[in-house]
Amino acid sequence: MEPSTNFGMPVTPTHLPSDTFDEQSQLGRLPNGVYVPMLAFFTPDDEVDIPATQRHTARLLAAGVSGLVVHGSNGEAVHMSRQERKSVIKAVADAVRHESDHAQMPIIAGCCAQSIRETVELCQESKEAGATHALVLPPGYYAGILNKDIIVDFFHSVASKSPIPLLVYNFPGAANGVDLDSDTILRIAAHPRVVGVKLTCGNTGKLARLVVDTPKVRNGKHDFFVAGGSADFVLQGLAVGAHGTISGFANLAPRACVRIGELFEQGKLAEARDLQHEVARGDWLAIRYGFVGVKAAMPYFHGQGELACVEPRLPFKSLAQDGDAVKEIQQGMAGVLEIEQRLVAEAIA
Repeated sequence: MEPSTNFGMPVTPTHLPSDTFDEQSQLGRLPNGVYVPMLAFFTPDDEVDIPATQRHTARLLAAGVSGLVVHGSNGEAVHMSRQERKSVIKAVADAVRHESDHAQMPIIAGCCAQSIRETVELCQESKEAGATHALVLPPGYYAGILNKDIIVDFFHSVASKSPIPLLVYNFPGAANGVDLDSDTILRIAAHPRVVGVKLTCGNTGKLARLVVDTPKVRNGKHDFFVAGGSADFVLQGLAVGAHGTISGFANLAPRACVRIGELFEQGKLAEARDLQHEVARGDWLAIRYGFVGVKAAMPYFHGQGELACVEPRLPFKSLAQDGDAVKEIQQGMAGVLEIEQRLVAEAIA
């Protein structure tokens, strides 16, 4: 029987403290809903800002998201040492465990390297720090001589050796142009410890094929999590059966992203479309300006107290708060900001 599709509600609890996180919990279907690839926060002295990381974690938990992703493309993992990466995972895991209502929330860590050996090492370190799952890119550095058999073997080998289950991360822009087609992802998904995929490629046709065909390669089980990778097609993905979204824009407007799914589940499609239109308009600015633009918008959405911790690491520099780029971001995101503020007020009331 297929798990419940109630958007934003757990299907199978998947986050437990490491000493009680059993195999069955690991391999259960991830909960439906919004997952947030968290930003990285740094102090003015360029150290990892643990208080800001945990403050943002608490903010996202309160917004009703279903899971957290650390060291995704929004998380500047490529700008961090391995020790820093572990410290961020531990900070997020500690904050999640502190909130008893969210103690079983998935924490997915980006574990991306070019060799099987190093990728497995990253998975092991992530598990020790508190992650429950790993998000893994295909090894695209040598894309010119990479074939589908090598890619499938890479994921199957990592999955067999990793202490935590994997999600495939299909993001051609971060993998030297490698774009996994649905046939290749289905071959990868045949491994029982590969439990999901994030499709930042934006191909909803691919998403639809994976939703309908993954049970055929998993002994009839509906236990494979299929998610879009951007907030500009949350509703489109849900319409063809997506289980959720892993969206960087949810750092700014988590409640609006969650609300799209709720409206869809309630059959309020006109309202869901209107909200998706506004979210897509705002997300386009986040896509254009990347994580630097998302960071620039943090004080706008979450208060001026966030200004000090959103400096990107060099070689990137923050956008000038009085510059044209930030003005464009503020204007383009004004509609979704108003919606997010209203949803916060409703939750408080």
